[in-house]
Amino acid sequence: MCRLNPRVDFAFKKLFGSEENKDILISFINSVLDEEEQIKDLVLKNPYNAKNFKNDKLSILDVKAVDEKGVWYNIEMQITDQDYYDKRALYYWARLYTGQLESGINYDKLEKTIVINVLNFNCLDEEEYHNVYQLLNRQSKEELIDHLEIHFIELEKYNKDLSEVQTALDRWTEFLKRADQYDKDQIPSQLAEVESIEKAIKVLDTIGLTKEEREVYEARLKWLRDEEMALKKAERKGMERGIERGIEKGIEKIVKSMLEKGIGVEEIIQMTDLDKESVNKIKESYNI
Repeated sequence: MCRLNPRVDFAFKKLFGSEENKDILISFINSVLDEEEQIKDLVLKNPYNAKNFKNDKLSILDVKAVDEKGVWYNIEMQITDQDYYDKRALYYWARLYTGQLESGINYDKLEKTIVINVLNFNCLDEEEYHNVYQLLNRQSKEELIDHLEIHFIELEKYNKDLSEVQTALDRWTEFLKRADQYDKDQIPSQLAEVESIEKAIKVLDTIGLTKEEREVYEARLKWLRDEEMALKKAERKGMERGIERGIEKGIEKIVKSMLEKGIGVEEIIQMTDLDKESVNKIKESYNI
């Protein structure tokens, strides 16, 4: 079993944002991009640095990079559900895009900017776990300019079995969602065929942490688990409430039908075990 969970943003940053693991980052980015966009190399703009981390433990643990074609990337693992995350994603794209301009530099120097958001929660009203947004004309669907590209990978929507894994992105999403459950010596063949994923699992199992890093990782891991437990509890309560509401609506429908047929309130009380106030409330709500 992997020692670190890649869904914890700190572990994600240390894995994908370290110079020695650039091949892992390139492989992941290529799994997200279209075939004609594949990259061969990149430069990390904010590589993981233990010294910097020590001075700013609460910083956004994203990964910024520029590929050999000049395209900019921002990759972030977001643990907790946040309101208005769509606006946040657009803001981070805009900040990275405008940040390319230095004083006196013309707009023609601006390069395509791609933001990849890996979310441990559901954000979009879409069924697919991977969705891409660009600047398109509403009528013709013609792209205005290809400089804006925002990806959302929602791990909660990924529910494939290993036997259903097909694409490189499927494999990387499987890794991100369940890597902490795999043994580095027994990596499933469906994942092991991607060399970088096999390496990533082994890196997570052997990566060393200082005492301070370990404390932060454990704190963020606890945060992740607490969030997941809270989500499951909320879903369970919602389901229970839904069942209760369904029963209530069913009874209400029966009482309405009985009232419309002229059955008296007292008789309905005897037949349904409802109190008089409840029956009269239904009667009033339908003006019967």
